[in-house]
Amino acid sequence: MKNPIVVGVVDTNASRTALAWAMDRAARRKLPVLLVHAIDARWIDESFTPSAMVKAAGIELLSKTAAYAGELEPSVEVETLLSPGSPGYALRKRSKGASMVVIGTGHNWPGGPVADRALQIAAVARCPVAVVGEQDMTGRRGVVVGADGSAESTQAVSFAAAEADSDGQELTVVHAVLAPPHLERAMPAANFNEAVVEEERIILAETVAGLAENYPDLVVHQVLMSHNEPAEALVSAAANAKLLVLGSRGRGSFKRLLMGSTAHSVLRSLPCPTVVTRVRRVKHPD
Repeated sequence: MKNPIVVGVVDTNASRTALAWAMDRAARRKLPVLLVHAIDARWIDESFTPSAMVKAAGIELLSKTAAYAGELEPSVEVETLLSPGSPGYALRKRSKGASMVVIGTGHNWPGGPVADRALQIAAVARCPVAVVGEQDMTGRRGVVVGADGSAESTQAVSFAAAEADSDGQELTVVHAVLAPPHLERAMPAANFNEAVVEEERIILAETVAGLAENYPDLVVHQVLMSHNEPAEALVSAAANAKLLVLGSRGRGSFKRLLMGSTAHSVLRSLPCPTVVTRVRRVKHPD
């Protein structure tokens, strides 16, 4: 059986928007979908009547959501799961055999705002995690990915390239760097800026160098932003994109990018559906 797309389900419009995005992806990639609703009932005494009521409400929600999913994409196989524990625990557990976990934005996720919840799930998930907002997707084109020159971020670029190629989209690789103020004062501004930009341009070119061999028909744009914070650069670049890709090592971060404050800032200003994909830590020679 193909690895399903796991969708976190709650009773909100945002969740239904995320479901529609997941169902469209599942139909295009011919994947099944697993709808998961978590009930954190640790505080409820099993002998207390509301416990049964909460479970019944969860079952009803899943049933209605599955019916809606079937209307969206009748060809997609849909299963449901009522899971005990927190949403993070439930989705982490199911991520092991999933192709992707999808959650929606909004403030009704137990455990905090969407940025915090998404980062918590992405940090422990065994597969990519997509955070889907309620933006109007009409006329949007392209896949955007952030890169910082590290070997780890190259893996995120490869994931984004595969996404873009599969969907017939163009890929934009964004590399943002800010010059340290104390270095700017140590040499003439023009010379310093020219040196920084040239070095970072080379890093960006090296990051995308291998894509042409694997994706000969993929159009790749390189964007170097030398006066923007990484989060600001990514949100701006993805303002009209169909997808934004961020990279994560789980418990850690790139040397200059993502999973920390950058990812948090991006998810707080979500410009489009955003996938946080896992990358493997690369050992560097001493």
